[in-house]
Amino acid sequence: MTNQPNSPTRGPVSRRGAVQRLAAAGLALGASAATTHTMNASPTPAAPEPFRVTKGRIRQSAVWWCFKPMTADELAGHAAALGMPAIELVPPEEWPKLRQRGLTCALAPSHGFAKGFAHREEHTECLAMLHERIDQAAAAGVPSVITFSGFRRGLSPAEGRANMLDGLRQIAGHAEKQKVTVCLEMLNSRVNAEMRGHPDYFCDDIDAAVEICRTVGSERVKVLFDIYHVQIMHGDIISRIRQHHPWIGHYHTAGNPGRVELDTTQELYYPPIMAAIAETGYHGFVGHEFIPTRDPVAGLTEAVRLCDV
Repeated sequence: MTNQPNSPTRGPVSRRGAVQRLAAAGLALGASAATTHTMNASPTPAAPEPFRVTKGRIRQSAVWWCFKPMTADELAGHAAALGMPAIELVPPEEWPKLRQRGLTCALAPSHGFAKGFAHREEHTECLAMLHERIDQAAAAGVPSVITFSGFRRGLSPAEGRANMLDGLRQIAGHAEKQKVTVCLEMLNSRVNAEMRGHPDYFCDDIDAAVEICRTVGSERVKVLFDIYHVQIMHGDIISRIRQHHPWIGHYHTAGNPGRVELDTTQELYYPPIMAAIAETGYHGFVGHEFIPTRDPVAGLTEAVRLCDV
């Protein structure tokens, strides 16, 4: 073998030298490919930046059931780190743990949405549960207890309304005595997906629900204005907040469509909604009730940041 042109100092190549040169070339090629892959790969999502409430005009809470299997105490820990004053729909046996973290239960659970005041035959059970829970809430400094209408199951609007008024009037006096607000939740009946909608629910109209509470005529019987459910049934969120605010005892949030996080993928933009709530002089709680589709703490952090107006 002779030297190649223009390579006067290059001598014959041994078999061992050729193998060594090929191996070195392979290592260089592998390193180059690894570098290219690293440059082209999708970046690992960054952990959410630490955030803590600074403005605090909106007293934010988190609804526990959405974040399970996280325990109530774990959720309370995350809420406390974010500067939130409460979590909610937590049973009384969990309330001492919240107090240890400097939190309260913003809204106490009661009889569940499957039953309610639209049916007279369900009044006894619902009233007994509410009476007990109101007493527990008053003793623990919990401001509100949730209640529901239950489902139509063939009821006419007039009959259901009359039943609602009769049942709520029976609990109003006790709520006034104990200074605890009973909050009637309006739910959407359009979406037929588990925990995202409730077909055949009686109080599926926010205007009608407010009218029921107004007719009861007690400062301790108000509506739970769930922004997600109202958006699905009506829209026009800010106008309805301004219209109905004297009869709103609690708020819930979630993104729509899908009852997901409060982010830029959905049609509700929460900062102006929260500003409208604050402008009404509301001093109660706003509970985040979205169903996480990704890291729940990151989603909660984002929601709290958006709503701290």
